[in-house]
Amino acid sequence: MNRLSVLALAAVLALPAVAQQPAPKLRLNMASTFPGAMVLIGDAAKNKLPEKIARASGGEIELRFNEPGALVPAAQAMDAVSAGSVDAAWAGAGWYSGKDTAFNMFSTVPFGPGIGEYLAWMYQGGGLPLSREMFAKYNLHNVPCTIIPPEASGWFRKEIKTLQDLRGLKMRFFGLGARVMEKLGVSTQQLPPGEIFQALQTGVIDATEFSLPAMDQKLGFYQVAKFYYFPGWHQQATFFDLYFNKAKWDAMPDRYRAVIELACGDLMREAIAEGEASQWKAMKEMQDKNGVQIRRWSPEIMAAYEKAWNEVVAEESAKNPSFKRVWDSYAQFRKDYAIWRDMGYLK
Repeated sequence: MNRLSVLALAAVLALPAVAQQPAPKLRLNMASTFPGAMVLIGDAAKNKLPEKIARASGGEIELRFNEPGALVPAAQAMDAVSAGSVDAAWAGAGWYSGKDTAFNMFSTVPFGPGIGEYLAWMYQGGGLPLSREMFAKYNLHNVPCTIIPPEASGWFRKEIKTLQDLRGLKMRFFGLGARVMEKLGVSTQQLPPGEIFQALQTGVIDATEFSLPAMDQKLGFYQVAKFYYFPGWHQQATFFDLYFNKAKWDAMPDRYRAVIELACGDLMREAIAEGEASQWKAMKEMQDKNGVQIRRWSPEIMAAYEKAWNEVVAEESAKNPSFKRVWDSYAQFRKDYAIWRDMGYLK
C-alpha cells in the first residue's frame, strides 16, 4: 500500500462514528378510528399509507397502524395525539367537533361540493390554513390524506314516503347532518363503525348512515334494513386526515414531513379512483342478491333537508364565531366558483 492510500484509509477511519451509521428510523404509532379491514379508508390506513411512507423514505419512517381500541378508544384517538401519548391518528375532522362545531367543515358539509370543488376550497380557497390554525390550538397538525365520493343517505327498516315517517326514528348519524335530522324529528347519535351493526340489529337504533355502498356492504347493514336511500346530501365528499402531535411534527426533519405529505397526496389520488370505481358493483350485488330496495329521496323530503340545513347554518353562525368564520370562507368560495361550476360542467 502506497503512502497516499494509507493516508486515505486513515482519513476514513478518523471520521466520527455517527457518520458511518445509517439514518435512524422514525417510528410513529398511529391510532385509527376505523378498523383496518374496512374497505377503502381502513385498508388505506393499515396497508397503503404505511407502505407508501416506508417506500418513499427508504425505510427510514415506519408508520405503525393500530386498530381502534388497541392504544385508545376510537373516539379518543385525536385527544391522545394532542396530549402526546400517541404519535398520530387516522380520523376525520368531524370526530373533533365536540371541541368546536367548525371542525365539521373540514370533514364534510351537507349539501356541499363534490370532490373537485372541495379540494379547491381546501387547498386554494383558504380551507387548509383555517383548519391548521384551529387544530394548532389543540397541539395537532392535520395532513389531508384521503377523500371519498358521495356517501349513501341511510339504511331504514321501512320505506320513508313522507316527512312524518322520519319522526321518532332513532338513527346513527355523523356530523352536521345529524342536526338536520334532529330538526325533522329524528333522534341521532354518533357511533363508531364497529358498534353500528349490533345497535341496528338489537333495536338500539332504527336506522343508520355510514359511508359508501362498498363499505356499507361489508358491514352487513342489509341483513337488518332493506331500504337504502340516496343521494347522500349530508356527505357529497368526505376528507380523512392523518393527525400528528404538533410539537412532534414540527420537530421532524423537513424531508420526513415531505415524504408523509407526498404519500398522503398519492393515497388521495388512489382513493378517488377506487371510490368512484367500486360503488356500482356493491349496489348491484346488494340489490340482486340481498333484496335491498334502492330508493331516491322525493323532492319534498330533499327540500325539507335543505331547509333544515340552512337553519342549522344560521344557528351555528350566530352562536359560534369560529364556525361563522369558516363558513364565510367556504360560502364565498362556492359563490365565486359557481360561474365555473355552472358553465364548465355538463348537467
